[in-house]
Amino acid sequence: MRGVFVTGTGTGVGKTVVAAGLLKALIDSGVSAFPAKPVQTGCTEIDGVLSAPDLEFSLKVADLSPDEDLMDLMCPFRYSLASSPHLAGRMTGVYADVNTIIEKMDQLFEKCDFQVAEGAGGVLVPLNDSEKMLDLMVELGWPVVLAARGDLGTINHSLLSLAVLKNAGLQIAAVVVNHLTEDVSIVTRDNPRAIAHYGESVRIVEIPYVRNQEEPASNSSFMESMSRLSRIVMERP
Repeated sequence: MRGVFVTGTGTGVGKTVVAAGLLKALIDSGVSAFPAKPVQTGCTEIDGVLSAPDLEFSLKVADLSPDEDLMDLMCPFRYSLASSPHLAGRMTGVYADVNTIIEKMDQLFEKCDFQVAEGAGGVLVPLNDSEKMLDLMVELGWPVVLAARGDLGTINHSLLSLAVLKNAGLQIAAVVVNHLTEDVSIVTRDNPRAIAHYGESVRIVEIPYVRNQEEPASNSSFMESMSRLSRIVMERP
């Protein structure tokens, strides 16, 4: 199995945009790739079915239209409550777990050669009473892409996340510094350099501010960054 895991320094840092853009860049380069969003909270109900917005976004950006069976493999755990997966599982009585997720991803590989998996929240978000998102990443053993904000505070969050990932023996493909606003300052210019330096020369990919977040693929600068990221990811064994 080959793939990459997109995680983040927290919620709202741009994991979904990164995962979607990376997926499109890989497909455009000829890779047979599918997205995976193993756990989605904050789902909306459409015609009696919980729709996973992050997965739907990646599919839209990559221009993919899988059937419902494939969708269930891509996102086996869906919850309406916008919360950590462990709390959503407690409220519904159905917890996400690493073994079931791996089984679904194994089945998904019957239809593709590569997967871009997107986590929920940050590195240490709990899935259930005993497992965290990190446990899933370790079980997969794939290179990790860490999405981070570009503004004040991101250095600490990024270095803490990198330390946890490295201590778990995971390979860091890159840190994607996502500039969520148009503000440019000495701080936002220096943050990527600081993360690279103090993160022990980790590779950095910067995403410029994307005004139209709903259609990031139409932004040439964004897709250039994602194409670079895809090349970095495919360099990894």
